[in-house]
Amino acid sequence: MDSLPGIVVMGASGRMGQMLIGAVLNSEKARLAGCVERPGHPWIGRDVGEAMGGPAVGVKVTDDALAVIAQAQAVIDFTTPEATVATATLTAQARAVHVIGTTGLAPEHLQKIKAAARHAVIVRAGNMSLGVNLLVQLTRRVAAALDEDFDIEIVEAHHRHKVDAPSGTALMLGQAAAEGRRIGLDECSERGRDGITGERAKGAIGFSAIRGGDIVGEHDVIFAGLGERIVLRHVATDRRIFARGALRAALWGQDQKPGEYDMLDVLGL
Repeated sequence: MDSLPGIVVMGASGRMGQMLIGAVLNSEKARLAGCVERPGHPWIGRDVGEAMGGPAVGVKVTDDALAVIAQAQAVIDFTTPEATVATATLTAQARAVHVIGTTGLAPEHLQKIKAAARHAVIVRAGNMSLGVNLLVQLTRRVAAALDEDFDIEIVEAHHRHKVDAPSGTALMLGQAAAEGRRIGLDECSERGRDGITGERAKGAIGFSAIRGGDIVGEHDVIFAGLGERIVLRHVATDRRIFARGALRAALWGQDQKPGEYDMLDVLGL
């Protein structure tokens, strides 16, 4: 058992944290090496299995990230930008694979993550599912095939608790569309329409966000021309697809050299 790669899950009590813990516990290729929560959290010191409402699994939740990461081979992290940056420093020191599913990362966060990747493998993606990463590839190809007479709009929907918009996945899709047209997304991104906005700018890539209920994740990439529309769509119905993808990334990273990677690398796309 100890020969299996040890995985640490950050943000153990969160919805994704619990999904990740379940994925690792059910895997025959990895073992759960640690579960981390913020200081003062009521789960600290408890067996994580019991804290999740099940049988004990022999791993206690801790707020000492340094201690558990030092003994692990990989860390899976779906937390907050500030927490993720702090974890990246620890994974770089431990030379552990750092799988990042955190969204809402600002340029200053990305710079610090890039620096950490000089010493450790970092796999970062706004979405860990196979289907979404295939959608990214399709979006890039369709955008490259169509000219600016086709407007591009990315519509995404998530549950009411999601705190960032557009979603990380929507931004991945927008970036793919921009790359297909050989332009920078910052140059053409259009968000937050309200009131008298004037006509849509030619070549703009628009984003629309829906929040409500328990929607897991839905993404449409609309290419709207005169007289026709092309719609590429992905609908997630179970968060376990993200956990499975993240675990796959953690295992894949064991054989890689330090650097920044994404799920397209993991999936060989």
